Amino acid sequence: MIRSFRAQLASRFTAAMALAVFVIAVCGYLALTAVLDRQIEASLFSIASIQAAAVTDDPSGEMHLHEWDLTPEEAASLHDMNRYVQVWNDAGESLVRSGSLTRDLPLDTISLARAIEGAIAWDEDVLDGVEVRSLYYPLGRMGPAHAPHVLQVAAPLEARDRTLSLVRYFLAGTLILVTGATLLGSWWLGNRAIVPVHEIIDQTEEIGAGTLGRRIGAHADIQEYERLVRVLNTMLDRIDSSFEAQRRFTADASHELRSPLTALRGELELALRRDRPPEEYRRVIESALEETERLSDLAADLLTLARSDSGVMRPRLAELDLRELAADSIDRIRSQADAKSIAINLNAPLPTSVSCDPGLLGRLIWNLLDNAVKFTTPGGRVEVDVGSIDGTVVLDVSDTGPGIREGAESKIFERFQREDPSRGSIEGTGLGLAIVKAIAEAHEGTVAANTRPTGGARFRVKLPQATRHSESERAQTA
Repeated sequence: MIRSFRAQLASRFTAAMALAVFVIAVCGYLALTAVLDRQIEASLFSIASIQAAAVTDDPSGEMHLHEWDLTPEEAASLHDMNRYVQVWNDAGESLVRSGSLTRDLPLDTISLARAIEGAIAWDEDVLDGVEVRSLYYPLGRMGPAHAPHVLQVAAPLEARDRTLSLVRYFLAGTLILVTGATLLGSWWLGNRAIVPVHEIIDQTEEIGAGTLGRRIGAHADIQEYERLVRVLNTMLDRIDSSFEAQRRFTADASHELRSPLTALRGELELALRRDRPPEEYRRVIESALEETERLSDLAADLLTLARSDSGVMRPRLAELDLRELAADSIDRIRSQADAKSIAINLNAPLPTSVSCDPGLLGRLIWNLLDNAVKFTTPGGRVEVDVGSIDGTVVLDVSDTGPGIREGAESKIFERFQREDPSRGSIEGTGLGLAIVKAIAEAHEGTVAANTRPTGGARFRVKLPQATRHSESERAQTA
């Protein structure tokens, strides 16, 4: 199910706005109702006070109301402002009422009883189909002679109800208009918000294998999209670098594979042109075997680097002494060094524990030793130092060869780099140091090269020092 950002933005913003307007409308309506009710009650209480004084003012005890004589036309025009007054005794009998009343006001006996007891009571009822609110005022407050008398003052609620009805229609219309306007506005805002995203996507889609050098420039100066554009351009930089490195690697690998294959094919074709003595066939086979071994070494190196590039080179860690691993590698290369009268010395006074993959780290040490022996002149010396500095295991492999050309310290770890004039032209695949770097990084370590002040090259590998792991952690790592 595909969800729309515009629809989500519009629906959520509209719902929030509708809820806010609804709450405001309800609160406003209730507040207006309370204000109108208080005004009516204040009016009834004021009229009750005036009429109570008028009813009890005559010394003879005769009761009469204080009201104007109105014509029928005047009474009709003032219908909404009418206030009805009537006096009751404790038996519920009418004693006097307003001239505008053609019949008695509806009487609530409970409110009448409360007023006889001296309390002010309120009630709502219906008079001639119109809802009225009544105030029951005890006249006993005006003197003992009127203790059994109650003054009822009533007001019609038509005007209040019409006002509240208009307000309800107004608030409902406002809610509908605001909700509709919010929906349209938020939808338009959503459209405007995603336009830059579409433009960024359009520019991204235009970048292909042949245009990896292009970068995204749309809305890069807008704060909200600047980070997105920067991240995409950074990703394109990595892709471009990776693509270029892969292209160079493929071209170099093709070239390296072509040379031994061409030599192997030439030797075999030459041998098949005519019959030859067994000695010549033997020489051809030996030459073909050498080229085959070179191809095997190259294929193995390429496979190692391919595993590193794809992230599947995961060391199977085991805790061991780096001195022993270095000593084993030295013993294996001793014959190759003796052939050139090169002395190899191991300087490792203390045990140095490291968590590593023995196979991978052994290959790292072998490649460094093989590189040192190749570039060391006959009669030279190779020094292997194993120790620790600030909790980091350090392996140094130094030689007395020509050293490394200034500025080439990092380039020699690139693949198929065998053209350093200062180091001379040495036969090999050009992948040994690249494999050293890949293995060191797989162990969360580093490798660096420099020329020693006394001459010759020094390669330094730094690895994390071993920590004690539980058996479960070791099994999980493996």
